[in-house]
Amino acid sequence: MKIGKVPENVLKRSVFKQIHTKRPEVVLGAGVGEDCAAVKLAPDEMLVMSADPITGTAKDIGTLAIQITVNDLASSGAEPVGVLLTVLLPPYIEEPDLKKMMGQVEQACAAAGVQVMGGHTEITAVVNQPVISVCGVGKVKDGKLISTAGAKCGMDILVTKWIGIEGTSILAKEKEKELLTRFSVPFVEQAKRLDAYISVLSEAAVAVRSGVGAMHDVTEGGIFGALWEMAEASGVGLEIDLKKIPIRQETVEICEFFGINPYGLISSGCMLMAAADGNLLVRELKKAGIPAAVIGKATAGNDRVLINEEERRFLEPPKTDELYKVMED
Repeated sequence: MKIGKVPENVLKRSVFKQIHTKRPEVVLGAGVGEDCAAVKLAPDEMLVMSADPITGTAKDIGTLAIQITVNDLASSGAEPVGVLLTVLLPPYIEEPDLKKMMGQVEQACAAAGVQVMGGHTEITAVVNQPVISVCGVGKVKDGKLISTAGAKCGMDILVTKWIGIEGTSILAKEKEKELLTRFSVPFVEQAKRLDAYISVLSEAAVAVRSGVGAMHDVTEGGIFGALWEMAEASGVGLEIDLKKIPIRQETVEICEFFGINPYGLISSGCMLMAAADGNLLVRELKKAGIPAAVIGKATAGNDRVLINEEERRFLEPPKTDELYKVMED
């Protein structure tokens, strides 16, 4: 397509016609010439917003764009309501590609009960692969907002599902040919399907009902980055047992193949939580069919310690995600 705004006929045909999910709170939504969206909330509700771009992969980008933003909103205890999309496309992209992306977006929105409220779609030579940047809007009752900064000394630290599942799925899709030189087709296909676990809406809802103190979606920088961010935001130390951090065998083997650290791999779908009674929360999550594990405690002071049997070492500030070491090759 030609550089510049997507033509109006394409916008109507391949963008707006893909959007079907509606929310009653959205009083002004997507339309030609509309620069804003409007959301009406009750007097005792707060508006929660989040923004995220998808830059690490172009495959299933529409699905990931919605899931990641919805996860961010859910980690604050909010109910996701809508999204605003900025879609930047390189000139080689054709209209069917755009239509496919928007189909992915709508499917993910329908699954989460989220409305596309508006945005901007443009062809530009500035990007060499599609980029979708999402602004998410959610709502939460007064007094129910959960933050990354809510961890207190003595609270249990726990994680849901497994670390590295998003990065593992991306690598299996983007580097399939390389992986098939060592692994079987069923193994690689199973790794691809880990994207089925990326939503954290269910565990966030259970955690909010169970009195969770803090939540943080484990995204770029992996579990090590998320642990540092929660500790830094909360002003606490950490003692984390490395062997208690749950990880899938597919993640272990694919990370070994590429020589990367799974603990620094993008991990959407894994929620980091702090709770006064972590074992109780683990039981409540398991009742809902969500695996979870207590991996350590929040401590007084600023020492953030990783324990691996007899070895003790300090957690370091977040680094560049391990995914990029492979994707840049």
